[in-house]
Order: sequence, then structure tokens, then C-alpha cells
Amino acid sequence: STEIFVLFSRVVKFRRTGESARSEDDTASGEHEVQIEGVRVGLEAVELDDGAAVPKEFANPTDDTFMVEDAVEAIGFGKFQWKLSVLTGLAWMADAMEMMILSILAPQLHCEWRLPSWQVALLTSVVFVGMMSSSTLWGNISDQYGRKTGLKISVLWTLYYGILSAFAPVYSWILVLRGLVGFGIGGVPQSVTLYAEFLPMKARAKCILLIEVFWAIGTVFEVVLAVFVMPSLGWRWLLILSAVPLLLFAVLCFWLPESARYDVLSGNQEKAIATLKRIATENGAPMPLGKLIISRQEDRGKMRDLFTPHFRWTTLLLWFIWFSNAFSYYGLVLLTTELFQAGDVCSISSRKKAVEAKCSLACEYLSEEDYMDLLWTTLSEFPGVLVTLWIIDRLGRKKTMALCFVIFSFCSLLLFICVGRNVLTLLLFIARAFISGGFQAAYVYTPEVYPTATRALGLGTCSGMARVGALITPFIAQVMLESSVYLTLAVYSGCCLLAALASCFLPIETKGRGLQESSHREWGQEMVGRGMHGAGVTRSNSGSQE
Repeated sequence: STEIFVLFSRVVKFRRTGESARSEDDTASGEHEVQIEGVRVGLEAVELDDGAAVPKEFANPTDDTFMVEDAVEAIGFGKFQWKLSVLTGLAWMADAMEMMILSILAPQLHCEWRLPSWQVALLTSVVFVGMMSSSTLWGNISDQYGRKTGLKISVLWTLYYGILSAFAPVYSWILVLRGLVGFGIGGVPQSVTLYAEFLPMKARAKCILLIEVFWAIGTVFEVVLAVFVMPSLGWRWLLILSAVPLLLFAVLCFWLPESARYDVLSGNQEKAIATLKRIATENGAPMPLGKLIISRQEDRGKMRDLFTPHFRWTTLLLWFIWFSNAFSYYGLVLLTTELFQAGDVCSISSRKKAVEAKCSLACEYLSEEDYMDLLWTTLSEFPGVLVTLWIIDRLGRKKTMALCFVIFSFCSLLLFICVGRNVLTLLLFIARAFISGGFQAAYVYTPEVYPTATRALGLGTCSGMARVGALITPFIAQVMLESSVYLTLAVYSGCCLLAALASCFLPIETKGRGLQESSHREWGQEMVGRGMHGAGVTRSNSGSQE
């Protein structure tokens, strides 16, 4: 017979398999300790018959099993993630260019086709209608059929209708085609879901924020492109050339692997292992030893999962935060061109008083000076990302979002003062830096707070709410502005103050936590304290909002 010697002590410390990331607070609190009273310290022999299996309680599960989270942490950040960063960045750059083109296209078509202001606003809003209507759908497709599948279809859709819209003969055609472009863009944020699921915990926040540098590059590239293309080739060529990053992504996206987390959750163990081995080979890192644990299969992409008691308040508050982010960000982008054309806030007010019956068909083309100032405010995206990168792991996700909203609101209120063009440009620069920083912090927080089964849907619905804000904002920034510039600024400032409060009231802080694998209790304990209280062992609910 075989003898196994087991050491018993009064305090047994253990780690659940897959629990690769525990917060420092957890470690300090000692909540991982289980007190076993009345057990003597020493070696105790346990006899087993020949060939008998070792009892489960005597085996060390961390030696022969691992979860995707363990593998991602063990393999670390390397060559594979760098390639994935560039590819995800291309998708993000394309999204930014399609958004930025709205503030350039609107004044141009306003003059060229003699459109009234409400039709100009509708041209912007229809893109966001498409995005709003499709965001949840793309999230559902990504949760049901895979992140890669949803992302590929959305990118090819956007590329096709983006190029087709350049050939629109009349207003009604471009309205429909830009709406279809918006429908495709609604799926681009799923690139963040795929990206986040391949990142180790320590690198996740920094990497997702640095991906936003591609958004900033996209917005700057669009303005520079407009400076050279608009005077000579016109807006049609601008639309065609703006689709270049999408074309590059469409060609390269076949290199993308499916998310190993998704494969495990859908029961495809072999494919998940193959993906992890591929990443380990590219990074030159060893795979964890043992067998990959498959989470229990569960329904994926169900809307009701976002409203369980664990996530109800998180979902509702995040919806408002994303709404406010997009409402304010795109509002500021549209306001920038309007304010630069007028000179300053007071010029708009005096102009409205002097000309009571202003013709809605009156228009002004963007001048070279307008383009240069637009470029300067667009460059604010870079310091916005850097500031957020510096504070997000120091203050945490919630406080970072709140701080960004407060500073944007303060800068909006300062615009009430009659300032010159230079000070106006500076205030718009600071406001845009921080509202873009708040947007990036939301992109870090959202994939972290939801489990794998609903991560894409959670991000998709939040993105959909953002598009609702973006849909409404043209009528504030372009139509209401004609009635009262001060009321317009007050709306944006007030909305961001409420969003700052919403950020503070979010129940879960995800700083220093691993990604939650499953919504079931025995999985995804990384998201909350693993409290063990009393004589019995009581397992805390995953993702519970304490």
C-alpha cells in the first residue's frame, strides 16, 4: 500500500484554480484564511490501496489544472499582444475618422446643397441612429457566435457602405447610406472586448488606454486629410480615403484568433488550447502545465443577465455614464466648428440679437484657420489619454471618470465668459482632453466589470446608450445653439456633473481585479472579496455589489 503524509495546521491557506489575480486589499484583509479548530499539528499517515486514486482533498489543484485567466497571466504580454494592439488600433482609428468626418462634412453639404440647419443636424444624427440600433445586436452576435465573427462582419459592412456613400447623388441617398455606415460602426467597439480578453491583468488598463491613441491619431489624420483633400478633390474623395484604415483591417483581420475565453465558455476546449499555445509560441513563453478547466456552459448574450441583482445598478449607472460621455464629447466636437466660425461665444450671442430673422440657409465654408484650430483641439486627445493613463491605476476607474466629468463641466462653464479666440481654443483643448479621457476610462471599466458570458453584450448596450447621446447632441450643439449659446453650454455642463455623481455611485471598483469568467458563483471570484465568515464557509456571490 501507499502512504501519503498530510500536514494539518490550524490555518489552511488556499487558492481556487484560476484565481490568478487577487487584489492587495484581499491579501491584506486575510479573507482567504479558513480556520480549522481542534486539528492537531503534525504528520498523519493515510493508507491507500495499490492503484487507488489520490483523494481530491489531498491533491493540489493548482498543479494539474488551470483556467484561461491563469494561462493569460502566465504567458504575459509579448509579441502577440503587440500585433493585436496594432490591429485593434486600426479598427479604432477607422471609427474615429468616420466620427470626425461628421463635423467636416456637415458645414460643406450645408453650403453645397443649401441645406437648412435641421437637415444638417439630421445628417449627423442618422449615423448615430444606425449605431444605436446595431450596438446591442453586434454585442449579441459577439456573445453568441464569437468576438471575431461579429467584428469581421461589422468592419466589412462599414467599409462597403462607407465607400458607397461617396457616390451619393442627392441628400436622401447620403442620409440612408451614412445611416448604414453607422449601423456597421456600432460593432467596432467589440474590438475592445476581444483585445481585453487577451491581456494580462497588470497590462489591461494601460493597453486599452494606449489603444485610444489610435482614436486620437484617427481624428488628427482626418483633419489633416481634410486640409489637403477638401479644397482640391472635395468631400467625395474625403469619404473614400477615410475608409483606408477599414480596408487595412479587413485584409489583416483574418490573422485574428477567436477569444480563448469565449471558446472555453462555449465548450470548445481544443480550440481554446490551440489559441493559447499559439500565443505562448509567439511570445516565447511556456504554457501552464496541466489540464484546461472548462467553465460550465451557460446561455450567452441574454439581456436579462445585465439586470440580475448583482449587476442591475452597475448597468443602469453605466448606461447614463456612456450616454453623458458621448453626448458631451460629440457635442464639443460639433460646437468647436460652430464657435470657431463665429469667433467666440459672445459673437454668437450678439449675432443672434442683431439678426433676428436669420435665414437658416446661410452658410460659411470652413476656412484654413478653422481647420488649424480644429486640428489643435483634436490634438488634445493625446494629453487626455496620457493623463488618464497616469491616474487610472492610482485613483481607480470610478474616481478617474468622475474627475474627467467635473473638469469638462468646469471648462464648459468658463466658456460663459467672453474670451478671445486663443483662450477659447485653450478651454476647448482642456475640455476635450478630459472628456475623451473619461470616455477611455469607461472603455477600461466596462469589459472588466461584466463576466465573459455577457461582456460583449454589456459593452454593446453601453455603446448603444452612448449613441443615443450622440444622436441627440447635434440638435443641442447645432440647433439649440442658434437660440441660446448659454443654455447649450449649461446643458452640457449639467449633464456631466450628474455623470460624475453616477461614477461615484458605481457599486464595483475593478482596479486590480481579474476578468470574471462566468456569472456562476463558483467562477469569477476575482471580482469580489472572497469572504469566509463564521465556522462554516460561505462563498460570496461573484460580482456582488457590496
